[in-house]
Amino acid sequence: MVTHPRPIEKHFTVHLTVKNTLDESIAYGVFSEPELTRAGVVEDHNIILTTNKECPFKCTMCDLWKNTLDYRVEKGTVAKQVRKALDQLPTAKHLKLYNAGSFFDRQSIPEQDTFDIADDLRVLGYETLIVEAHPKLIGTPCFEFADYLQPQLEVAMGLETVNEQALQELNKNMTLDDFKRATASMLEHDISVRAFILLQTPWQNEEEGVHWAKASIDFAHAIGVECLTVIPLRKNERLAVDFVPSSTQALDEVVAYGLSKNNGRVFGDTWDAV
Repeated sequence: MVTHPRPIEKHFTVHLTVKNTLDESIAYGVFSEPELTRAGVVEDHNIILTTNKECPFKCTMCDLWKNTLDYRVEKGTVAKQVRKALDQLPTAKHLKLYNAGSFFDRQSIPEQDTFDIADDLRVLGYETLIVEAHPKLIGTPCFEFADYLQPQLEVAMGLETVNEQALQELNKNMTLDDFKRATASMLEHDISVRAFILLQTPWQNEEEGVHWAKASIDFAHAIGVECLTVIPLRKNERLAVDFVPSSTQALDEVVAYGLSKNNGRVFGDTWDAV
C-alpha cells in the first residue's frame, strides 16, 4: 500500500485532434437511465448533454472537449436545445443537465438561458436538477439560480484526487481548499453536492490509484459530499500516456470501500465499457 505521494514521472505527448461535428441547435446527448436517489430508491434520471463552447480549464485527463464547440453560442440557443430535448424524454423526477464544463460558465451557457431552463423545469414538475461546475465558478450566480429554481439543485464537481501533486499535474486549476470552500458554501445554501473521483491518474499504477481513490472518498465524506462517482481513466486522444487502465476489480474494490463507510451514495462509472 502506498501511503505517500511518489515523484510523478511524466511520459505523455499532447496530440491535436479533431472534435466531433455537432449541430448547435440540438443537444448532442439525450437519454434516460436509472439511478439510486438519496432517498434510497432507484428512479429514472433524464440526461441532457448540451452543445456549447469548450470548457476553458482544459484538464489533462478530460476528453469531453470532443463534443464541444470552438465558439460561444448565441443567447437562447442552449435553452432551446434543452426545450427540444425535454420534449423527447419520458416523464421523470430527476434531470442531469451536463455541458462538458461548468453550468455557471457564461461563455458556455448565458445567464438568461439558465433561468429560462429553470422556468421550463418548473412547469414539468422535476424534483431534482443536477448540473456540473468547476469549484472556482461556485458563487453568487450559483446561489441565485438555486433560489430561483423550483427543483432541488445538486452540483457535481470534479475532485479527481487528493494527491495534491497529481491534482496539479491534471491542470485542474484548483486546490483541495478550493473544493472544500465551494462545497461548504453550497451546503450553506441547501445545495446538494456530488463529486467525481478518478480511479488512477495518468502517473499512477493501479495500486496507487486504489489508495488515492479511497483517500479521496474519505476527504469528500469528511467535508459533507453525499454522492460520489468513481471514474476509471480512459484513453484521451489529446494525451498519449504510458499507463495501464485500472481493472474492474480495482473499481469494485474502491466502490465497495466507499459504500462500507455508510456515508452516502457511491457509484462506479464504467463509461462505455458495458
